[in-house]
Amino acid sequence: MKAAGFTHGGFYNHFSSKEELAAEACTAAFEGALAALNKLLGAGKLESGFRKYIDKYLSPSHRDEPDGGCPTASLAADAWRQGDEFQGAYTEGIEGFLATLEDHFSKSSGKKPGGKANADRDRAMRTLSEMVGAIVLSRAVAGANPPLSEEILRVSREKLRGIQP
Repeated sequence: MKAAGFTHGGFYNHFSSKEELAAEACTAAFEGALAALNKLLGAGKLESGFRKYIDKYLSPSHRDEPDGGCPTASLAADAWRQGDEFQGAYTEGIEGFLATLEDHFSKSSGKKPGGKANADRDRAMRTLSEMVGAIVLSRAVAGANPPLSEEILRVSREKLRGIQP
């Protein structure tokens, strides 16, 4: 509270609880990450924007800066331990990523989003899961085995860039 310039009373004038603050911070982090995703997906051709996003997400610089990175990976290990308000904000963020990726894949394939057998939703789920898993694993081994960390990023980056609708 001191570092932020708040007294305890001042804090509770803005937030009803610490969990509310954490949920708002989570929401803001996802809003920023989704804005970055939309910016890259909107730049140039559909597939080149996606490739740029994959290259940026699965990069050593993103691995080495978890504080400023995507909240999907940075908060994943802790989200399940938090209360309903935080988990709700995290879930909304994940749904936002899935919807954005699904929309992108639908546009890339020329299909309409949705439908009974939703291959674009499945592709979005698989893509997000692999991206997050790769960055989490590469961070976990980076100190002890830098070549393995680089290999995880490289292989995932190459495979994800090559996924066809």
